[in-house]
Amino acid sequence: MHLSDRVSDPQRQGDLLLYRLHRIQSTAGRLVVQLCESTFGITRREWRVLSVLNEHEGVLSSVLAEHAMLDRARTSRALTSLAAKKLVTRQPRPSDRREVHVFLTDEGRRVYGQILPRVMAINRELVSSLTALQRQQLDEVIEALQAQAGRMLAASKVPLAPLDSGD
Repeated sequence: MHLSDRVSDPQRQGDLLLYRLHRIQSTAGRLVVQLCESTFGITRREWRVLSVLNEHEGVLSSVLAEHAMLDRARTSRALTSLAAKKLVTRQPRPSDRREVHVFLTDEGRRVYGQILPRVMAINRELVSSLTALQRQQLDEVIEALQAQAGRMLAASKVPLAPLDSGD
């Protein structure tokens, strides 16, 4: 069976695209976990929140949860931990004190600035076995799959919980 047959007509779990992508993420993701936990004392979930905040600083915590693809409870726990580590600050929304705007502290920006180049290096090493053409094709395939996944989700009638890979 050709690889393309496995993708379009999976015969077992190991053939499923989502499972195969998850295995890549889990395997390479261990390097990110080791980096975050051993060097910086933060979890991968906290790294995700820092990373999203770097791009969307000042957002409401509920919006942050959506951008980070975490449920609100896990986002809240990550924010509480990051605030205790003095990496983020939370400012209540003047019109509704139950909602808070979240900001990186100077220390949060420093930690983010130290982690990002190392995570980028892990990414570069992961794709280093691909040719330039394969990397370009992979990028195009990922864009097409993301667009299709978005269409599938939009067409879904089943209420879905926020994505949280448990990291």
